[in-house]
Amino acid sequence: MESRMHLTVHVRFGGGLRVPHLRMGSPGLPYFNSTSAVEGAVGLFANQADFAPMALGGSVSGVLQRGPGGGPLGFSPFFFLSCQGTSVNDNAYMLGLSDDDPHRIALRKGPIVTGIPDSEGPGVLLSSGESYLQGTYLHLRLDAIYNENGDVVLQALVNDLDAHPLGTESNWQSIPGMPTFIDDVTGINAGSSPLAPGRAGFAFAVKDVTRRAYFDHIQIMRQVEWL
Repeated sequence: MESRMHLTVHVRFGGGLRVPHLRMGSPGLPYFNSTSAVEGAVGLFANQADFAPMALGGSVSGVLQRGPGGGPLGFSPFFFLSCQGTSVNDNAYMLGLSDDDPHRIALRKGPIVTGIPDSEGPGVLLSSGESYLQGTYLHLRLDAIYNENGDVVLQALVNDLDAHPLGTESNWQSIPGMPTFIDDVTGINAGSSPLAPGRAGFAFAVKDVTRRAYFDHIQIMRQVEWL
């Protein structure tokens, strides 16, 4: 996939998608902790040249965790692609951990502020067959490949951290229960037209106090020609 997409790699994060009552950790290991019982979302997108927004699709990958805190429900961490603007109210493609106990990996299309409410909620396109306990680190990747005919090809992938830990070469595999999804130009599969190319990053949606999410080894790449 990477050679076909002709991706350029690695960007810094900065700017955008921030609401009150949330705190973010150090740049070395980004984490979020909700400090008030308020509903909202916070996140960061890549703001370098050619990434804000991207001309076509791209790829975002990294490690994330629904961290132990005040409870197992009321929050969801995720990566996003094709965010339509710089507000949490803008739509995007999201891959992350659902607001379930235990949670699942889910692919959703919708507003950043809503996150991934549950693995079968509105806008969820696919969810994993396997569920995971709170505190589990998962290494995920979302690709959005834009075709010249207007279709967007969405791929959700996982790297087994036990077999291929951070610092070694990742072995990306399809997630059981989550085949390649075509967001077709006619709107049949997703119930709406594909999203235009946009911004990429990571975010945290929350509904309660002391909900926590952790991120690491985040990488963003961009598609530089049509397929």
